[in-house]
This record gives sequence, C-alpha cells and structure tokens, in this order.
Amino acid sequence: MKITVAIVEDDKNYNQALQKIIAFQKDMECVAQFYNGKSALLELENTEPDVVLMDIQLQDVSGIDIVFQLTETMPQTKFIMCTSFEDEEKIFSALRAGASGYLVKGEPMEKIIQAIQEAHLGGAPMSFAIAKRVLQHFQESKVTVQSIALLTVTEREVLELLAEGLLYKEIADKKCVAKDTIKKHIGNIYRKLQVNNKIEAINKLNHKN
Repeated sequence: MKITVAIVEDDKNYNQALQKIIAFQKDMECVAQFYNGKSALLELENTEPDVVLMDIQLQDVSGIDIVFQLTETMPQTKFIMCTSFEDEEKIFSALRAGASGYLVKGEPMEKIIQAIQEAHLGGAPMSFAIAKRVLQHFQESKVTVQSIALLTVTEREVLELLAEGLLYKEIADKKCVAKDTIKKHIGNIYRKLQVNNKIEAINKLNHKN
C-alpha cells in the first residue's frame, strides 16, 4: 500500500517539484497539493494523508498554527515542516504543535523522500543542522539544571528573591541577616552558575524552571 502525501506550500515551483519527486516513487502517492493555509485547513481532513509536507511561512496562515489545529483531528497523520527557517523559536514551536519532523528547504529530494518514509514509520526526521540545534538546546538545559543544583537552599532562596526584583537590603531584611551576607551569597551564586551579573543568573533560574 502506498504512502499518501499532501503538500502545503505557497511557492508553486517548489510545490510542483515536491509533487513530481513523490509521484516518481513506487511506494508513494501525492493525494493533494495546497498553495495556501486556508484551503489546507478546510480540505486536509477530508484527504486524510499519511504524511503532510508543511511550509511554515504561508502567506495567509502560519503552518505551525495549521499543524496545531489539525493534529487534534488527524492523529494518524504525520506532519513534516519543510521550511527555510532554522531559528530555535520556530523549531520548538513546530515540534510543540505536533510536527513529527523538521526539514530545511534546499535538502536533496532524496532526503525528503527518506524523511517521508521515516515519519510514516513513526520516526522524527530532521535536517542535520536542525537536529544539531535541538541536541545543543537540551545539552545546554542539562548544564543549567546541573549548575542550579549546586546552589544551597539559602542561595536558591536568595536568587528567587532577586528574581522577584528585591534589592540586596530588602533580601537581607527578609532573611534577617546583614547586607554583606547577602552579597557573599550572591557572589557564590554567580561563581556556581558561571555568570557575571544578576540578569544572567535570573535567566538561568527561569530556564531551569
């Protein structure tokens, strides 16, 4: 049985190029092509393809929003983002929305065919550059969690009060200690978190949470 594929891409030339390469495969069939987001939202459910190649920057609707809406009603369909955007915000927004994969435009067509097959089998195909960014993000998160864990209970409390906007004097009053004691705690916090200022320290705390 052939893998059914739908394409949502407003660049007509690229849409047609994808359609031709899919049609050339013995185990695939392109069942629908959409050139804007609204028609995809209206008609994709009726098509029920196995895999959808989804552009992000459509002229009328964000491809990420489409994926978010349709994964609820099309749980069996796998969505692969196929886009020129490589920034972390778009990558993680797409994955949180329910995308199964993320490819950068410009990948060889054979890579896209492989990605369709992989997604259909339950995999999570990604361009090398995207996979590297995702891995780096989680490695950085792990380092942050580990460094926050080095803080003592008191240091953690001081950092949380600092994040609330309290001044050194106010923190000292709240903890019933001298202002110099708070300064010493904050010096230890900066050293353990490997940061140089309050903003960086608070960012690490927020990133961990």
